Amino acid sequence: MIRLLLAVAVAVAAPLPAVFAQPAQKALSGAELRDYIRANYTKYEYSVPMRDGTKLFTAVYVPKDDSKTYPILLIRTPYSVGPYGADKYPDALRPGALFAQSGYIFAYQDVRGRWMSEGTFENVRPHAFQKGEKFNESTDTFDTVEWLTKNVKGHNGNVGITGISYPGFYTVCGMIDAHPAVKAVSPQAPVTDWFVGDDFHHNGCLFLPHCFNFMYGFDKHRDGPTKKMTRTPFEHDTPDGYKFFLELGPLKNANAKYYKDNVPYWNVINSHPNYDEFWKARNVRQHIKNVKPAVLTVGGWFDAENLFGALETFKATEANNPPKNNTLVMGPWDHGGWSRGPGDRLGDLRFNANTAEYYRERIELPFFEFHLKGKGENAAPKAWVFETGTNVWRKFDAWPPKGARSQTFHFADGALGAKPAASGAAFDEFVSDPAKPVPYIDKTVIGMARDYMTADQRFASTRTDVLVYQTEPLKTDLTLAGAIELELYVSTTGTDADWVVKVIDVYPDDFPDLDPNPTGVRMGGYQQLIRGEPFRGKYRNSFEKPEPFKPGEVTKVKFTMPDVFHTLRPGHRLMVQVQSTWFPLVDRNPQTFCDIYKADAKDFQKQTHRVYRDEKHPSHITVNVLK
Repeated sequence: MIRLLLAVAVAVAAPLPAVFAQPAQKALSGAELRDYIRANYTKYEYSVPMRDGTKLFTAVYVPKDDSKTYPILLIRTPYSVGPYGADKYPDALRPGALFAQSGYIFAYQDVRGRWMSEGTFENVRPHAFQKGEKFNESTDTFDTVEWLTKNVKGHNGNVGITGISYPGFYTVCGMIDAHPAVKAVSPQAPVTDWFVGDDFHHNGCLFLPHCFNFMYGFDKHRDGPTKKMTRTPFEHDTPDGYKFFLELGPLKNANAKYYKDNVPYWNVINSHPNYDEFWKARNVRQHIKNVKPAVLTVGGWFDAENLFGALETFKATEANNPPKNNTLVMGPWDHGGWSRGPGDRLGDLRFNANTAEYYRERIELPFFEFHLKGKGENAAPKAWVFETGTNVWRKFDAWPPKGARSQTFHFADGALGAKPAASGAAFDEFVSDPAKPVPYIDKTVIGMARDYMTADQRFASTRTDVLVYQTEPLKTDLTLAGAIELELYVSTTGTDADWVVKVIDVYPDDFPDLDPNPTGVRMGGYQQLIRGEPFRGKYRNSFEKPEPFKPGEVTKVKFTMPDVFHTLRPGHRLMVQVQSTWFPLVDRNPQTFCDIYKADAKDFQKQTHRVYRDEKHPSHITVNVLK
């Protein structure tokens, strides 16, 4: 949230050791960094054998200074470790310039079946061995570390693993049954469960433009190892995603009109509409147990892709025999925003601090320096999190914070209150028309806007197919810390419906505008999205076994939104919006019970939905409030 006069500070929420020391030098960039890498590192390329004989292409950059030894930092990726060729160098060494300047042996590997590696690629390969195979991503990581420590000279015996997004998934796999040399891992925005909450599905709803656009460029066939596996973007022939995906019609048209069976994983998704054994096998969270290396899990509060994965990885690691050092870092970032730029803004929000630079200098580098080199102090708290609204970094010895207490806000007649209506069949209703779905953002975009998770919701609050409930202006700070629980009592004239809930910070009417203000946005009355999530109603009792609604029958729909850490300041209001479409971010529900991937145009029907708010049917949200 924008606080024009606040400077960033570090507030300690529990007694903890001193923070990590700052690095001695600022990161190089541009031509200086490129020249530094060429002057100080030698590149080698290897084909590293796995236990089944498959060889994985691995590029290794070794410091030229052999007067001391260095830890190995491994990143495994499906996105290419190019440029290929021993004489070809990149302009940067991931995870960033500070690491290159500090001195590490960098090892980058094309995962099995991608780019220059042998074998067959499988999206989010299951941890449990499949079809008689005796390998998975954990064993491939183990075998890679074993080979590197025996064949690369100049290392100190310690290995770290890191990666963002899909490479974050491989990092999680690498910390399960880890090689003894692996001392520190940092899964960042890791993919964990592609049906329940990461990337392509949220609570059974398909995130349409994200899946459609990503898979078109990513899921391409190859005949064998190659340096030219290009990711060609899809040509929509319009900048208007709302128009394009509405004209697409039913989901089955995607393959018939555009993919032409050239995107195999789209067909895989279509053939598994429910949370069946296929999806369950690809839920890596269930395998995060007895982790030995120190763990630094990193995510962004406004990560449109893998917010769920970061939070769930930390929770799973913490729940199942956690390592001695297990830390969650959450900042005010979009997907991977901590790895680039200053991190001082997102969309219309200003954080009045370079949060990404702070993370890279004060948190990420010192974590690996301590665990892999023995430098500095081991002073990471359990949770190192940025509180939006006040724009403050805070440290806690648990997440959610131990001092947080639950508070319920009941839906009333346009209001949010402490109690439901005393009596009577109080409800609010709206007509949901799949032919005229509610847009998810008030601007023209072709894909999933990176800043939609903080975007102004004023455009939606005036629609007749969006219900609005809000508090009176707050007299004191209201700090939300942790998950948000939704309990809706609903009915529909149809047999299925999506329920989209948005939790919003409404700014005072006299809130100052940005300065400078290049887009001319007026911040008075701004409705900042804090958290929004859809839920496909047919999964209200089970993601495995969908059930239709009975027309007109009151039914409970209960689900959980991912964690937040946000303070609404005095004079602000807490608002909740409820709707049934969020387009094209979420695919359209026909509102008739069916397999949506096989639905015809005739299945999409206008329906009337009700949200009840009486004493017997008390629709509400429950939040964790930190005093």
